[in-house]
Amino acid sequence: MTRAIGRGRGLIATMTVIVVCSGVVQGYLTPLLPVVGRHAGLGGVGQNNLYLLAQVAFAVLTPLLSRWGDLWGHRRLLLIAVTAVSVGSLLIAVRPTTATLAAGMVLQSAVVGFFPLLAGILRSRSPEHGRVGMSVLVGALLLSIGAGGYLAGTLSDAHALAGLWTAVPFCGLAIGAALALPTSTVARAGRFNSRAALLLTLGLGALMLVLTEGGSWGWTSAYSLATVTAALVLLAVWVRVEQRSSHPLVDLGLLRDPRLAAISAHTFCLAFGAIGFLGANSVYLGTAPDGDGDGLGLGAQDISLVSLAMVAVGFAGSTLTPRLARAIGDRAVLAVGGCAGAAGFLSLCLLHSSVPQYLVGALTVGLATGVFEAATRTLSVEAVDEAETALSVGVNEMALSLGAAIGAAVIGALWAGHATGAHGAVTGAGYRWAWAACAVVALGGAAFGLLVRAPSSTPTPETRLAHTRRTA
Repeated sequence: MTRAIGRGRGLIATMTVIVVCSGVVQGYLTPLLPVVGRHAGLGGVGQNNLYLLAQVAFAVLTPLLSRWGDLWGHRRLLLIAVTAVSVGSLLIAVRPTTATLAAGMVLQSAVVGFFPLLAGILRSRSPEHGRVGMSVLVGALLLSIGAGGYLAGTLSDAHALAGLWTAVPFCGLAIGAALALPTSTVARAGRFNSRAALLLTLGLGALMLVLTEGGSWGWTSAYSLATVTAALVLLAVWVRVEQRSSHPLVDLGLLRDPRLAAISAHTFCLAFGAIGFLGANSVYLGTAPDGDGDGLGLGAQDISLVSLAMVAVGFAGSTLTPRLARAIGDRAVLAVGGCAGAAGFLSLCLLHSSVPQYLVGALTVGLATGVFEAATRTLSVEAVDEAETALSVGVNEMALSLGAAIGAAVIGALWAGHATGAHGAVTGAGYRWAWAACAVVALGGAAFGLLVRAPSSTPTPETRLAHTRRTA
């Protein structure tokens, strides 16, 4: 069976099953957050903090899973990641409390390893299908995010918590698909840098803590200043350790390549709003407008329909990206995606009092999401030699996870500063400040996109083989 799917369409189809599981897991909880939050006694800020916790776990697990894949095999780590996601999904479905939601969402964050590990297998087993395969996988991811949300919302309309079971059968299919995949042919070498992993985890945790709690502590309070200082010191020491290590957890040396550095910066800026905003999107749509706050008061199924519409246009953007890149160039595609994201968030700032008005901005953001995810994942693969594929994709995925985590944290902090009432309802000013922040950062992403230069030359297969031998 493995030999039959070792290349071409069979390989991509099998990978698509795993990516669909990833999309369902990432999308099915979003429309359920208001319902599940009420069940667990969480207000809007608490719901966003759950989403933030997942994004922090994304940022931490990205380099860990990528590095472990390089050391112990991409297929083996993919199986471990899929199993962790399955356990987390089952835990949430069986007993949805605040503690189990937090633990389950952390386990589900192992989906962040799917793309780097799959990219390593795809490039080594079927490099001629790289661009097409990556755009298909990104498109499948976006569609399954919307489909998973819609299915979960439909189930929850019949029974409030029934939608929490949505991901469980897809996880079972993904385990079977991971077992059927071949492993990559890239040589394994090196060792795991546990010191760097600990420093990165603690540094990111401290940074997210102050972004989440700084509003309630006071941004100039002793707690906030001490936590910021600790985060900066830990991350600075982590960078120093990585630079001196012969076996780095994250190869920061790759960022000396201006092309990959600009791609990663663009990814961070677009993910800040496009991904970091998803939890906030669900909260705004599900919050009933009253004297204390702002929102549209939609049910779970209606929220899932909005999410489905966003990912549908994202899918269109993803599948059109390779053709658009051939027509106007990679740099122009990145700039267009950043400007589209900024335009969408500015539209939300101005027009959001009805569903049709809200859809104008939300769908524009969805389109930008499809373009940037397809473009940056493809370019991060092509920016390096084959032996560094998983590392390069891992750096880009870490930029995406960090952008999403910091975006969600900034949104939460802005909300906390504009919350009112006993349940912490977010005011209209809080939403507008959050959307404006996302628009500004997206414009920064467009500027970084303009800095991406075409490679000076395309490595030949012989050059890549020689480089791989030297690396080994």
